[in-house]
Amino acid sequence: MKRFIALTFGWLFIFLPQQACSADAGYQVKWVVDGDTVVLDDGRRIRYIGINAPELEHDGHQAEPFAEEAKQFNASLVDRKEVRLEFDREHTDPYGRTLAYVFLKDGTLVNAEIISHGYAFLLYHSQNRKYDSILLQLQRAAMSAKKGIWKDWRENPTSYPGNKQSRRFHLSTCAFGKRIKPQNRIVFRRQWDAYWEGYAPAKRCLPEFKIPKD
Repeated sequence: MKRFIALTFGWLFIFLPQQACSADAGYQVKWVVDGDTVVLDDGRRIRYIGINAPELEHDGHQAEPFAEEAKQFNASLVDRKEVRLEFDREHTDPYGRTLAYVFLKDGTLVNAEIISHGYAFLLYHSQNRKYDSILLQLQRAAMSAKKGIWKDWRENPTSYPGNKQSRRFHLSTCAFGKRIKPQNRIVFRRQWDAYWEGYAPAKRCLPEFKIPKD
């Protein structure tokens, strides 16, 4: 898998316009917050672009499935290591975190490693799509191999309306799902199918990540 990632990104960097590769190098990871967030030695809080890992216990909310495993895997990759940051169109999120693709010194894209091992799912954002197609391929491979969060996935068919613009899916009873315009509406029979197509849960009606158990 690492060889596949390295080869794929090698070709990407050949054809990607230089101005699109805004980068920042030579920082050390001081602290691993969770499966998709770290703090650098310069104090910046870095949120990985394109992926969403399960949330740890916080503010009275229980930890989501595989949250601790995702954090530990992230730590095994980056803790106390030097990293290079690469940016997309948006550099910060509403919480003031720096949004970045994080690379190790050997060229490993950490965002891709985490999703390829099943410790996160693809999180689409219209302004930050540079590596979405690769991340989706890796997610599908992890799903097919039943890695991490995909290991014990069992669900009965129902109805999950999705929004083609936001790439989010909703519960059929969700008021926001019912407001999706017909031209942007797609309906999935299973959450699995929605994830397979690169959709993520809509936070307003699916605020917590859960693994279906029938």
